[in-house]
Amino acid sequence: MGKTLFDKVWDAHVVDSIENGPQILYIDKHLIHEVTSPQAFNELRDRDISIFRPNQIVATADHNTPTENQHLPVKDELSRNQLTQLSENCKANGITLYELGHKYNGIVHVMAPELGVTQPGMTMVCGDSHTSTHGAFGTIAFGIGTSQVAQVFASQCLLLTKPKSLRVTVNGKLKNGVLPKDVILYIISKLGTNSGTGYFCEYAGDVFENMSMEGRMTVCNMSIEMGARGGMIAPDETTYNYIKGREFAPKGDAFDQKVAYWKTLPTDKDAQFDKEYTFDAEDIEPMITYGTNPGMGIKISEFIPTKTDASFKKSLEYMDFEAGESLINTPINYVFIGSCTNSRIEDFRVAANYIKGKQKADNVTAWLVPGSKQVETQIIDEGLKTVFEDAGFKLRQPGCSACLAMNDDKIPQGEYCVSTSNRNFEGRQGQGARTILASPLVAAATAVAGKIVDITKTIETLETV
Repeated sequence: MGKTLFDKVWDAHVVDSIENGPQILYIDKHLIHEVTSPQAFNELRDRDISIFRPNQIVATADHNTPTENQHLPVKDELSRNQLTQLSENCKANGITLYELGHKYNGIVHVMAPELGVTQPGMTMVCGDSHTSTHGAFGTIAFGIGTSQVAQVFASQCLLLTKPKSLRVTVNGKLKNGVLPKDVILYIISKLGTNSGTGYFCEYAGDVFENMSMEGRMTVCNMSIEMGARGGMIAPDETTYNYIKGREFAPKGDAFDQKVAYWKTLPTDKDAQFDKEYTFDAEDIEPMITYGTNPGMGIKISEFIPTKTDASFKKSLEYMDFEAGESLINTPINYVFIGSCTNSRIEDFRVAANYIKGKQKADNVTAWLVPGSKQVETQIIDEGLKTVFEDAGFKLRQPGCSACLAMNDDKIPQGEYCVSTSNRNFEGRQGQGARTILASPLVAAATAVAGKIVDITKTIETLETV
């Protein structure tokens, strides 16, 4: 029997196995940031254990960072202390750190791929649930807890039980205006938030093969939202072309040798999965969420379903929505385009393409937050910043921003925010804030209209997207 992509990468990293039990898995790259690393550094310091392989760790400041005036001292004391501690810990242990303001600084799951740190066939971990983003490269990447961060610091390994395998296949041609974000929101809406529990998911089929790397990262990023340990897409020419020439990518003959290996990674035709799902691309439309988990999603033209369970009713009560109603024309005062899900250059190109020649609605506060300094530079160099500013939008500086209420960019209580981030839990974007997840295109259209609009009705706009 053949092997899956996941099996090939996992098996190549097993250091040792316990009979009928967990395995010791070697970790190629360890990504860290200021929020989940201090406790792990302290644990090693208290136990007089040194960092085993500091050269395989890459650090960045992202969660607590302000997205304005980054050249000034950080005002929030907790954030300032965490950033200072990260800097001191990395310096003391010889770890590469891209601090606030550095040309390579950015959200951990944006800056690592764009620097060529992320490569096919690797195992990668980070104290952050959306580490699954890196699976877009054919990488086993997953989030870990603080105690596991300490384990990787000390040994460059983890003791793990191998997850089961799941494959989601989507074939066909996507409709106009349907973006990768819509694809994954559609999948989660159909399968639910627990469908991937205990599994590592591979995405296969025409739709993913035809996606850019940015799109694939968006899909893999949200694998965790259906309960999966992580998501993967087989590497191909799109992957190799994306990596080639990047700062930390292999060069010359070394790159060619790597590509030869990477070409052996895709799932064998006779490989078996523990579970499989198949969808038709023609059934997918622009999506929005109406509730308080990412599985509570509908096509933008649909109506909120009617269910009787208590948690469903509680969710609608929090959102101040009613079963059976449409969200079209719902007034929206906040729009956020950013996060490790949708803050890459492709996302801002889509938004700028729609916004060009239009004006932001007066009632909307729109935060456009690039995922890294490099994305920020691209936005400026490509003239997108001018497009945004001419339309009344303001481009902010890189960071996790309004994805989570861990920095200054919080949505006020009771307000709706159409967000390109990954989670719509109660209070995720601020105490009492109400989050509606959507693609950058739907978010841009909302910011212009000041309300949710059926983007599928404006075909003339979509044809150039």
